[in-house]
Amino acid sequence: MLQESKPTTGHETVQSRNTEQNFTLQRNYRRTIKPTQYPQSSQLFTALEDFSFSLVYRLTRLISLLSIEGYHKLSKAQRVEWNNRGFSTVHAIAVAFSSFYLLLLSDTFHEDHSDELIISRRSTLSDTTLGISFGYFLADLGMIFWHFPALGGLEYVLHHALSMFSIFLSLVSGKGQIYILMVLFSESTTPFVNLRWYLDVAGKKNSNLYVINGVALFLGWLVARILLFIYFFIHMFIHFDQVKTIFPLGFYSLLLVPPVLAVMNLVWFWKIVKGLIKTVSKATHSQ
Repeated sequence: MLQESKPTTGHETVQSRNTEQNFTLQRNYRRTIKPTQYPQSSQLFTALEDFSFSLVYRLTRLISLLSIEGYHKLSKAQRVEWNNRGFSTVHAIAVAFSSFYLLLLSDTFHEDHSDELIISRRSTLSDTTLGISFGYFLADLGMIFWHFPALGGLEYVLHHALSMFSIFLSLVSGKGQIYILMVLFSESTTPFVNLRWYLDVAGKKNSNLYVINGVALFLGWLVARILLFIYFFIHMFIHFDQVKTIFPLGFYSLLLVPPVLAVMNLVWFWKIVKGLIKTVSKATHSQ
């Protein structure tokens, strides 16, 4: 026996529409998010990246030739790496300061600053920072391949390739920039790594500056590449409901790439610890 349908009242109609709207919002929240158009400002800065770092590379060579005693005595391979580390230091300082400002000083990624999902927040400065870093890693990877393996082995190729891949996805989609900036802040340890190499080539391994730099490298690496990555994973776990809204390739990249980088950081940290122990021990016995 068929049941006679009841006429709907105005209140029931409004309630039904509200229910449908809520379901639509939830469905839109969970569905795959399509990448947005590549920002023009980031395209510009990425296009200028090769020129700017090529200029820094040449300036490093010129300044070193005029002011660093013994630079002209270095082998061709050593001069190439000397100059290469010069523009890697410039990049590291620039993106470290920019990441620090965006993550801690600006309101862009503060929890209560906006109703927008924190995973989707971006700014002109964050786009520019990512664009500059993408251009740097691309230029440096080209130099690594050109002089392979003098400027770094396969671990550097892997590191740069994963970094470029993650930065590119975040830049074109606008998703997950907070996590990319956390990782880019770890570049703050690069100047200490480069200074250690400079002092080594200059024959200053027994100097106090070499020991002080080794301690600074140890502490910086511990904070920026070990403890920060632990915070990274905790933050991602707390905001996992937002992380799941990222388009599939970006979502799985965020799950896979950071653990690989974290393992690499741990391996390099172990080498730094062993080197620091050796350096401090040598300095102690020489006194």
